[in-house]
Amino acid sequence: MDYSFYQHYWWLLISLLGGILVFLLFVQGGQSLIYAIGKEDKDFKLLFGALKLKWELTFTTLVTFGAGFFASFPLFYSTSFGGAYWVWLLILFSFIIQSVSYEFIAKKGNFLGNKTYKFFLFLNGVLGPVLLGAAVSTLFYGAEFVVNKNNLTDSVMPIISVWQNPLHGLEAVGNLWNVALGLAIFFLARCLGSLYFINNIPDDNIRKSARKQLLINAIGFLLFFLPYLIALLLKTGYAETECGTIIPESFKYWNNLMAMPWALIILLVGVVAVLFGFIKSYLQPNYTKGIWFAGIGTVLVVFVVLLIAGFNHTVYYPSLSDMQSSLTIANSSSSLFTLKAMSIVSLFIPVVIAYIWYVWRALDKKDVSD
Repeated sequence: MDYSFYQHYWWLLISLLGGILVFLLFVQGGQSLIYAIGKEDKDFKLLFGALKLKWELTFTTLVTFGAGFFASFPLFYSTSFGGAYWVWLLILFSFIIQSVSYEFIAKKGNFLGNKTYKFFLFLNGVLGPVLLGAAVSTLFYGAEFVVNKNNLTDSVMPIISVWQNPLHGLEAVGNLWNVALGLAIFFLARCLGSLYFINNIPDDNIRKSARKQLLINAIGFLLFFLPYLIALLLKTGYAETECGTIIPESFKYWNNLMAMPWALIILLVGVVAVLFGFIKSYLQPNYTKGIWFAGIGTVLVVFVVLLIAGFNHTVYYPSLSDMQSSLTIANSSSSLFTLKAMSIVSLFIPVVIAYIWYVWRALDKKDVSD
């Protein structure tokens, strides 16, 4: 188990965490539907009661995802989080107002009033998925930065990464493909939110409205995600040679799938699972388990998409300002000692997953109307 093994191992874990995070965005998707499904106070109370049981899982996974990236690939963390700070601050802000809303909306005499906190939940439901999707898309479509590790010896300004665009991350929305993935994640989250309501709220009116929203948002998801996926597999990517030079490679992400047929199989299984969860839930009014098929399928699809962004000597964060500043898992990871030490800790991940499952099942036993 050499240095390369640990680098790939941690990219695999980060990809898995990313897949789990996108699945858990069903909370944000559900929040974005509160005006469409929860128009009446009694309906909103049921929706809120179901979402408040799970929202902390999404927030915790987001923090874990960011911490994992920071620990295993610190150069990406310092480059993106330190340079594209406006987009990350907006994401953080949307999650802060979410946590504040869940804390105070149910309290009598709250300062801002229920309608304001309800709007905050809706705002997080829109901004969270869209901005996260756009930020993730820059892993494929690049950003404007320059990396110079020699700057570490500069006693005046020891900054390795320098952002080249004054918008500091907001320029990502100027790329239509970034916006497309952001909207795809948004509609996917709304689909998963609808499926979650169908599964957790035994109310005929809410389930009927949720199925209607499922159809609308599934169409939106497919209209944005399928063109994005096709364009991604056909686009020119960047690869790292043995000597560390970055070069363009036609059909790079498609080539990655062909080099890893097991990843292609996982991707196809994930797509089928997502479509099965959508279609069966819409066509069969009494079927309530679609969230599990679509949720597991989401984890698998996102896992593979992130995996091919870094495996097979692929540049996972292209620099649009200087190609040779682009980041790979080889040139941006922590030291071998750090990766080894964290790998020992990672052995407890199955225990954490088991605990999440236990908490999930325990929370499902609570009455959502409380």
